[in-house]
This record gives sequence, structure tokens and C-alpha cells, in this order.
Amino acid sequence: MENKNIDNIVKDYGKNIRSVINSFSVIKNNQDVEQEVYIKVWKNIHFYQNKGNLWRWLKMITVNACKDHIKSKSFTQCQITSQEDESVFINLKDSSPTPDDIALLNERQKLLINAIENLGAKFKEVILFHDVEGFTYDEISQKIGCPVGTVKSRLFKARKQLHEKLFDI
Repeated sequence: MENKNIDNIVKDYGKNIRSVINSFSVIKNNQDVEQEVYIKVWKNIHFYQNKGNLWRWLKMITVNACKDHIKSKSFTQCQITSQEDESVFINLKDSSPTPDDIALLNERQKLLINAIENLGAKFKEVILFHDVEGFTYDEISQKIGCPVGTVKSRLFKARKQLHEKLFDI
């Protein structure tokens, strides 16, 4: 088959190809996929060699092109940019912290550190081991030499004191 026959394929099977593409409801930009199908047909027409059902061969190429399009990175980007309302982009908030956010975070951190420093020694050590260092109850129990129940109790009381100190401010 030569270029003249590619034109015939577009004319004779174009509607069927578009129908297959439309059956993939997630594809919004059908023309790109249709163009990709015709490029694949043009590049691979020498493999067909008038054997078998031409429509079956075209349909297979079309379905594979649709699957490739859905898997492609450009498809996911296209989905985002083809939203009906571009206000999606306008309403996106920059997630990086502002100088005010950083100052507030630093102030809160100072308050928390000060509150932990003012805890009793036994409460301070379990808070630091568990919430700061990430040790388990068992590990803390072994480090400080007391039962796991005592560790849990001290941790509960330490958090309660911190809550009272921080929320009274």
C-alpha cells in the first residue's frame, strides 16, 4: 500500500477510528490520538501486506494508541490543563511557607521547648525519648529502668502538663 491508500484509509475508516477513540471516555483530545493512529498506520503499512481484515488491523492499532495515550505523561498533564474552568490554577495556593508562617512556627517551637524544659525530670525524659527521639515504650522502659506501665503513665501526665501550659497562653 502506498500514500494514496493511506488517504483511502482515512476516508473509508476515519469515522470508525474516531468511534473507537470516543469509546475511551477518559480521552479528551481525540484529534491527537487519531493523528497518532494515522502515523502508526503510515509507518507500519508495509507489515499489513493485504493479509487479513484491514479493519481488524486498524482497530488494533487504534486501541493500542488509545492505551498508550492514557499511559503517557502528557495525558495526565493534558487532563489538568483541559479543565473547563482555569480557576483551578488561579485558586492553587503556594504551599511554601511565608515569612509570617516561619516566624509563627519559630515562636511556637520556642514555646514548646520552654514548656518541655519546665517539666519535671521524669516527665521530661519520657517526652524526649518517645516524642522527640522516637523510642518505643519498651525501649524507654529499658533505658530508664522502670515498667512499661510507668512509662505510659509518665508520658500521659507529661503531655497533659504540656497541654495545660501551652493552651493557657
